Amino acid sequence: MNINQKKLTIICAGMLLSVSTINVYAAESHIALALEHAQTAAKSGDTKTISNHADAAKGHIKVIDEHLKAGVISLNAAIEHAKQGHTDLAKKSSEEAVLHLNAAQ
Repeated sequence: MNINQKKLTIICAGMLLSVSTINVYAAESHIALALEHAQTAAKSGDTKTISNHADAAKGHIKVIDEHLKAGVISLNAAIEHAKQGHTDLAKKSSEEAVLHLNAAQ
């Protein structure tokens, strides 16, 4: 591997890690934002405010739910691959599950 290929590999790896970190951070903030909107709705005496904040909270929860469902799918795939003796595929599916579960936090 020449020096340019190494640099390109390092740059690509850094970009992937950055994107993964941003995705996890964004997903982590969904829980906090959902809770914040729900609390605002619960404290409000105005129906429009309640409706708007409850709707916003629900939107954040949908994102979390999608990651949880994808995590279950990946874990099921890991189980099936493991039962068939496909170690590499089982490991890859498990890693995907970890990414989704981290994003759902």
